[in-house]
Amino acid sequence: MSKIRVAGFAVSLDGYGAGPDQSLQNPLGVGGESLHEWAVATRTFKRMHGGEGGSTGIDDDFLARGFDNMGAWILGRNMFGPIRGEWPDDQWKGWWGTNPPYHVPVFVLTHHPRAPIEMAGGTTFHFVTEGIHAALEQAVKAAKGKDVRIGGGASTIRQFLEARLIDEMHLAIVPRLLGRGESLFQGLDLGALGYEVIERRTSEQVLHVIIGRAAGA
Repeated sequence: MSKIRVAGFAVSLDGYGAGPDQSLQNPLGVGGESLHEWAVATRTFKRMHGGEGGSTGIDDDFLARGFDNMGAWILGRNMFGPIRGEWPDDQWKGWWGTNPPYHVPVFVLTHHPRAPIEMAGGTTFHFVTEGIHAALEQAVKAAKGKDVRIGGGASTIRQFLEARLIDEMHLAIVPRLLGRGESLFQGLDLGALGYEVIERRTSEQVLHVIIGRAAGA
């Protein structure tokens, strides 16, 4: 049975999952890339992007865990690119070049229809206009019993949490203050939604926290 997971999602100490003013020059908003330095340094990240070397240990272990048994992803539109409104053409195919790191079906939430895009390495982007429940239904079917990863951004994760659809969420809490940007926790009461901390470990770079369903929730 598919588990619905968030994994490797980095947040600042003041709760932002991305900085403000996303653009081609700042895919994660101003200051947002600093939230991911812990991941970029790992062996898992470097291997995914065709490199060698990289750190091992706690950060690498958590990053690798996030890709175990993964059968499909769901992304918010801002995670796919900086374009807003109607798609002007079919030129934009994501931030990742011709071979994105997913290698499974990816379902992108949007208000504007677009034909699927087949990429190298087994990634196909599907564009879902009917909301999170429709995207989840399609992703679970595509995953064929493997897990579904909610990749972000913060607004998309909040929607799935509010609907109590996430089984497990791994956050990498980075000791940086962004001050503004995309807030992950705004308007959420995770305890009231039936979640609790079930695991935590600290590396030299970040605090890793696993949040799951509370007993009886």
